[in-house]
Amino acid sequence: MLHVLAFITAKPGMRDAVLQEFRANMPAVHAEEGCIEYVPVIDVPTFGPFQAELGSDTFVVVEKWASTEALNAHAASAHMKAYAARTADMIETRVIHVLSPV
Repeated sequence: MLHVLAFITAKPGMRDAVLQEFRANMPAVHAEEGCIEYVPVIDVPTFGPFQAELGSDTFVVVEKWASTEALNAHAASAHMKAYAARTADMIETRVIHVLSPV
């Protein structure tokens, strides 16, 4: 199994618009073979002193994939290419970490 954390920072004030496009794409991703989890998350406001806040323009996509092949197919899928095209002008940065359990 692979875990993916994708840190998405929208251009100022654009996070809600990006999340709207993201949520519209979620059913197609959830239907992909090998998708175990795929969900956007944001900061819990004022959770505590140990929290490093992401900020109001950033969200994280928490993903779990059954295999490398499933993740590669996801990245190459038509619906992900379409999502990327729809959000390209709204996203400032995207940092993706692909992790494996130890």
